[in-house]
Amino acid sequence: MNTVTFDELERREEALQRDPEDAARQLDLALAYIDIQRNTEALELLDRCIQKRSRDAAALYARAVAYLSLNDYRKAGNDFLRVIALEQHNVDAHRHLGVIQLMLGKEEAAMKTIRKALAIDPECADLYCVLGDVHLDLCEYDQAKEAFEKALELAPDHAEPHCKLAMFYLSRGDMKGLKREYELLKTLDASMAEQIGNLFFST
Repeated sequence: MNTVTFDELERREEALQRDPEDAARQLDLALAYIDIQRNTEALELLDRCIQKRSRDAAALYARAVAYLSLNDYRKAGNDFLRVIALEQHNVDAHRHLGVIQLMLGKEEAAMKTIRKALAIDPECADLYCVLGDVHLDLCEYDQAKEAFEKALELAPDHAEPHCKLAMFYLSRGDMKGLKREYELLKTLDASMAEQIGNLFFST
């Protein structure tokens, strides 16, 4: 769900029109564009902003997110690396970078990135979800399950660990485990539960 209202978007656009070279206003409007999936327009603003403020971690992070939304994983990864160089404890940048490395088939690099992030925040369930995905890609099934279960322990009421466990059980042909997660997801993520139900449990 978008958080930027039409009035807020209009306010930010008008603010930039009054001072089109103001980097802070460029970033402000770019964040609004990202929120409503106008990522190409966001990139144009962020490029201008970063030309003036090359070490602005917030602008680099925003540009990485925009690239990620446009499926430009290499450019997104480069920007997340720059963010981490500037903010070594930025867990979200590490997590996104780990996901990108995994998507590009760089499992060992992804493992290293996520391990570094877990050293910063060992209680982050999202990191364990990514860690489990890495283990799964490496066919390390016991470690994958352990990571997903740790994510569930840390965030039992969040849908993501249950989704990950559902996909794990599916990958292992464990239909009882899949059904158990499917039942739980009915209240946590109805759309995901519906997808699973339509594929595997429809009558």
